[in-house]
Amino acid sequence: MRRAKVLYNELVAGTLTETDEGEYIFRYDPAYLEGKGSEPITLTMPLHAEPYRDKRLFAFFEGLIPEGWLLEIASKNWKLNTNDLMGLLLACCHNCIGAVSIQPIDEEHE
Repeated sequence: MRRAKVLYNELVAGTLTETDEGEYIFRYDPAYLEGKGSEPITLTMPLHAEPYRDKRLFAFFEGLIPEGWLLEIASKNWKLNTNDLMGLLLACCHNCIGAVSIQPIDEEHE
């Protein structure tokens, strides 16, 4: 299982999990949901407490991953398969253009 914090304007908006069974789960953080002026990370994932679940990485997160020559460089540098979308997201999306960024969660130190 791999997990990441999803930040929106530097606030923890939620967590993204890839389960060992290959399911993806995004859940908004309860404190973020209660915060004044909280906005959804994307219009396709409105604010609500129930988790979003899918067998594929959500299109919004997939869109954060580099493409083309930049993807080739990233996959070679981090020795990641270009089909390992969660691995690429965790490695490449710490400092994305826009309001959303991804921070890996180290399960051993959480």
